[in-house]
Amino acid sequence: MNSASQTFIARPDYIAQLSTWRDKNEIIKVVTGIRRCGKSTMFYLYQLDLMMHFNVLPAQIQQINFEDANYSDLLDWKKLHDHILNNVVPDKMNYVFLDEIQNVEHFEKAINSLRIKGNIDIYITGSNSRILSSELATMLSGRYITIHMQPLSFSEYVSAYFAEGVGSWTARTRESVLNPRSRDYIAMFQDYLHNSSFPYTVQLLKFTDVSIPNTKPLVNDQVRQFLQGLFDTIVLKDVIERKKIKDVSRLKKVIKFMFDNIGNETSILNIAKLLEKDSGVKIDPVTVESYLEAFIDTFVLYKADRYDIKGKQYLKTNSKYYVADIGLRYLLLGREGDTGHILENIVYLELLRRGYNVYVGKVGTREVDFVATKDGVTEYYQVSQTVANQDTLDRELRSLDEIDDHNSKFLITMDRPLQESFKGIKIINAFDWLLDK
Repeated sequence: MNSASQTFIARPDYIAQLSTWRDKNEIIKVVTGIRRCGKSTMFYLYQLDLMMHFNVLPAQIQQINFEDANYSDLLDWKKLHDHILNNVVPDKMNYVFLDEIQNVEHFEKAINSLRIKGNIDIYITGSNSRILSSELATMLSGRYITIHMQPLSFSEYVSAYFAEGVGSWTARTRESVLNPRSRDYIAMFQDYLHNSSFPYTVQLLKFTDVSIPNTKPLVNDQVRQFLQGLFDTIVLKDVIERKKIKDVSRLKKVIKFMFDNIGNETSILNIAKLLEKDSGVKIDPVTVESYLEAFIDTFVLYKADRYDIKGKQYLKTNSKYYVADIGLRYLLLGREGDTGHILENIVYLELLRRGYNVYVGKVGTREVDFVATKDGVTEYYQVSQTVANQDTLDRELRSLDEIDDHNSKFLITMDRPLQESFKGIKIINAFDWLLDK
């Protein structure tokens, strides 16, 4: 396989979010997300945007990545502070981009001091949510906004594949690739699941024909190696090292179990019991909770709490967990698993991308997959791989139909629905919805 050349996938939604806060230098811009989801690349593209559209000079931009050994002397907050001040352009706005800031001990001291200078606009990234969320409000006196970044959405993935000419897609017409009713989308969606949504995998697959319809997608060897290296880095550097975990095998059993049970209601106590039953290894619930917190902090897992729709209250039991990337799940499990829960996982992540707060809904004795809220608006989502069977369709619609308010309700399915709505419930094909058609 030829080595993939370095190109960049456009992430316009994230660039637009950063642009909204441009020159509001009293506010620190914080970008969080799992490793290799594209944070550094987005910073680079945003810097190009500043130079091309706002006449910002290269000298006004400072970029430091704290995982680059060339900047190891700046891991001391005071040296970092002085370095940035010594390189600012007087009488102009300066744009400072600090990658993986959590590696700098007491970084908040440098940032708080720089923020009050008046001509320094600061942007930071991190791959650990605890240091960049629960503690950040205190560290930065509440003067920050957070943009959470994920790997590629399916829409971004499709656009990237078409732009890059990956594999067999080079031979297809634009009309075929951009038509969501095309059978090509089934093959492309399988690639998206198997080969992961991380931007770099598109580069690795650029010269590899992995997208032939009507055949089972294969995980490319280089993709597998990349994902294994990424997962090992997260486990070893972000979880084991920070949590001071000694029993690595037990930690891996927990994450493998969680990957295998995405979309299932569960509790910490049940996880501990099931792990003991499946593996014969006794593990304390407190330890399980600590491990899960570590994987949530590093954005490998997401936790969706439950919400009682009729009682209008949040519930503390039986949350659901979802994984940041299905390709990582395939890597660990070595098999496909429940395709219905995989689709549910994809829909959950997409709702987060679109800015919703997402909960698992409870209505009476029934469950609604997602309650999504944003800007005072509430929407309900039910997800089913197929509703071709009338009994399945009736069951999925029944949960939504029992909600007696007037908020929008959606049923998302891989089927091409024969009807577009039922009692006000919109029935939408998953590809149409993911591509925002």
